[in-house]
Amino acid sequence: MTEAREFWRWSEKSWWAGDLDWRSATAITAGVDVGSVSSQAVLLADGKLLSYFSTRTGSSSPDSAVRAFDGASEPLGLSLKDVSYAVGTGYGRVNVPFAGRTMTEIACHARGANFMAGSTVRTILDMGGQDCKVIRCDERGKVLNFIMNDKCAAGTGRGMEVIADVLSVPIEDIGRRSFEIDDEPPPVSNVCTVFAKSEATSLLRAGWSVNRVLAAYCAAMAQRVAGLIERMGVEREFFITGGIGKNMGVTKRIERLIGVEAVGLPSDSALDPQVAGALGAALFAYSLHRKARRS
Repeated sequence: MTEAREFWRWSEKSWWAGDLDWRSATAITAGVDVGSVSSQAVLLADGKLLSYFSTRTGSSSPDSAVRAFDGASEPLGLSLKDVSYAVGTGYGRVNVPFAGRTMTEIACHARGANFMAGSTVRTILDMGGQDCKVIRCDERGKVLNFIMNDKCAAGTGRGMEVIADVLSVPIEDIGRRSFEIDDEPPPVSNVCTVFAKSEATSLLRAGWSVNRVLAAYCAAMAQRVAGLIERMGVEREFFITGGIGKNMGVTKRIERLIGVEAVGLPSDSALDPQVAGALGAALFAYSLHRKARRS
């Protein structure tokens, strides 16, 4: 029997620094972000990026945390006993079994964005699996204010996953395909995942192409998120984290609506906006470890 294809699933992603010898480091710190949709682990060697791994969150948060850590550590021959300090964050942060402390995903995404995009970043959009947050931070990545929308899956990674499955389009292709159209369609009228499914089906029956429906849904999601950003106000520089940060169909339309272009990562960067939370957690772990050693 042929296994049904899971269009909603992002591919697992791993990276490690081949030129960094972790055995010569004085401290290995870990950050693990267990989200509602995906889980990431980041390892640092004396504050330098050592490795990361991103995978799907399963039915067990502790198991997902361990799987994410193993994905980041095993290619390096590193184990938990080599870790000086670990911080858990995200939806399942209290269920990271080896974490010495937990931090909110808001604090961790701000700290991670500061590391990834630089100290000039002041406004961060975190588009997660179950909610959407707009964060204001200072030059150190410290949170000054935030606003969030967690009423439903609309405008989140989960909402986009539903559309990927309904239209049988791999989630990684949605952004590109949403621009492969002759003209920009009006946004769908409802981004609620329940109604969006039926509306998408109706549009297909009315003769719309799949790409045009994708464009209409991405536009509706961008419109919803842009409204949240405008409630907070955009202070430059602006940076996007989370899985949907990799969906240009949404991010480029958000930029159009708010009139501000997001800071992009260099084309040769190993970083991924989806690991920003885990990266921030690993940076907090490094700070906490150094503080403990000084006391």
